[in-house]
Amino acid sequence: MNGHLYILGMGPGDPELVTRKSERILRQTVVYAYFAKKGEVGHARKIADDMLSSQHQELRFEYPITTEIPHQSNEYKEALALFYDQSAKIIEQHLQDGQDVALLCEGDPLLYGSAMYILERLQPNYLTHIVPGITAMSGCWSAAQLPIVKYEQTLTVLPATLPLEELVTKLRLCNAAVIMKIGRNLSKVKQALQSAGLLDKAIYIERGTQTEEKMVPLTQFKDSKAPYFSLILIAGL
Repeated sequence: MNGHLYILGMGPGDPELVTRKSERILRQTVVYAYFAKKGEVGHARKIADDMLSSQHQELRFEYPITTEIPHQSNEYKEALALFYDQSAKIIEQHLQDGQDVALLCEGDPLLYGSAMYILERLQPNYLTHIVPGITAMSGCWSAAQLPIVKYEQTLTVLPATLPLEELVTKLRLCNAAVIMKIGRNLSKVKQALQSAGLLDKAIYIERGTQTEEKMVPLTQFKDSKAPYFSLILIAGL
């Protein structure tokens, strides 16, 4: 009998924000997997540190280095598709051996989570279970004590990788917004917010809910780029 795949939302960073269900399943599942950048521990793996024992078997999937490839290019998409194919195949081998596998994902697995690409590849042939997690955005607006939307206001979630003109257009139409995937797009995001008349409302949060948390008005953040685990909040008026 094939094993089951459990995709566990591990929350934004504070281990105490991991749900009891995700922790229980992780402790009971021998094989666990996670994604990480080269030379780094992996955020979801770091969150889970105190929940693991010597009895666990680790599957580490290290992202290919693609910083020199434009993210909109076919080459970038093909490199990641191959990476997810290979990762899914390794997990599949364990499932075929009758072993359950817990795939860890920071935040919520289905909100910009790499785990969704494994789900697409394995869901047709294996039993899969998804445990939701607290999102980075909700962790950050709670840390900031920032009411994000009220009454009939709408919330827009934007990736900073969008072209400048598209960012400006969408920002002008929104009541409140969360901008994710900041990284090297920070200067472009600031320009878009300035054009949309929202720069003074923007709050920058880095590593929200973690011990290294940093939170400032975006106008006071002078760096030209931001780490991966950062986002910008614009609350509704």
